[in-house]
Amino acid sequence: MRRGRLYALWLLPPVILAALFIWAVAGQIKYRTVRASVLRLYGSVQGMEEGERGQRSGPDGDRMIAAADSENAFLLPGEVWAGQEAAGAPGAEGTSGSGSQGAPKDAGDDWETGEITLLFAGDIYLSDHVLNAYDQAGGIAGVLDEGLRDEIAAADLFIANQEFPFSDRGAPAADKQFTFRLPPARLTVLEQMGVDVVTLANNHTLDYGQDALLDTCALLDGAGIVRIGAGADISEAARAKILEVKGKRIGFLAASRVYPDGSWAASDTRPGVMSAYDPAMLLEAIRTLRPACDYLVVYVHWGIERNTSPEAYQTETGRQYIDAGADLVVGSHPHVLQGIEYYKGKPILYSLGNFVFGSSIPETMLARVELGEGTGGLSLVPAVSSAGFTRQMDAAKQEGFFRRMEEMSTGIQIEGGAVLPLNHSP
Repeated sequence: MRRGRLYALWLLPPVILAALFIWAVAGQIKYRTVRASVLRLYGSVQGMEEGERGQRSGPDGDRMIAAADSENAFLLPGEVWAGQEAAGAPGAEGTSGSGSQGAPKDAGDDWETGEITLLFAGDIYLSDHVLNAYDQAGGIAGVLDEGLRDEIAAADLFIANQEFPFSDRGAPAADKQFTFRLPPARLTVLEQMGVDVVTLANNHTLDYGQDALLDTCALLDGAGIVRIGAGADISEAARAKILEVKGKRIGFLAASRVYPDGSWAASDTRPGVMSAYDPAMLLEAIRTLRPACDYLVVYVHWGIERNTSPEAYQTETGRQYIDAGADLVVGSHPHVLQGIEYYKGKPILYSLGNFVFGSSIPETMLARVELGEGTGGLSLVPAVSSAGFTRQMDAAKQEGFFRRMEEMSTGIQIEGGAVLPLNHSP
């Protein structure tokens, strides 16, 4: 009996070593599988043959871009949107807000001669309160006040989280407390709001099933509103969009770490969202996209509803996105504001809360990012909402709002709306 125990002890080290070897090999296989799928989706800038790419004009003319002389004109990781004409999107004339229904404005200048302004909002849902406000006013003036409309009109790109599908098809998801859907005719509200880019990577995109998601994608594409984070399959859901603005390339990626079950995640054969539960694919996408962009934005749906503090995983993965190459991380889902952090000099906005949503939003904001020589970086536009109408916060209350944002945040100070690293020296 004792001899048997000794024999078993002699076997233990080889078994442990074998298990460790198998674990290491499996990890490598998983990583290579993820990397291969990302490279299949995005391609590799470094791997392009010289004949497949062309020179970019402008002050940074050494940056390589794909030649536009074939069916797959852009071989960069993502799709380049060079303007309304290039995209072929209809209905540009007469649009309010930022004007082009998704097409960047004034392309062609560089950062030395013109600044680029990106404007970010949190969750948008056209609830009954919002639609009533819109209908009673006969237009978008019933939903957004003049000050906010001016902010949007002044921005080169306005980006938000669309927390619902546009469709007349489908049935509400089973065992889900809240399911959202808007008839396609209500796209007019989003257009008049001036939204250029929406992320569909969230826990309401598939509230009415795959057909409703596909209807939404087709409707947005037809209107020229750029969409990220969801699509007909994983290739479409994970695809980046690169928008050319004033001669610079702004890249956008989106993913969700909040959805009801695994069937919501897009696959090779299934419509759905880009998943962020396993960070490997999104991190690889960021790394692969980085060389193709002058500025890279990652919009992620994460966190816990109504929590004003980010979860530990939000902080961890948000920093990982920056390490991988993101210039800005923007969060949504909690429906309330969360803090801001500068990590390695780059901002993480953990949650922008609700922007246009229900009957009452005590505090919300737009985040303005200015790029270029002598610009102000990140700044906040405080707002409130009631009865479906979102308006700028009274000037007398804004200083208190900035102090509350400082308290929720890590290592920042806010001066006149400008968000600066703590102990910033002008």
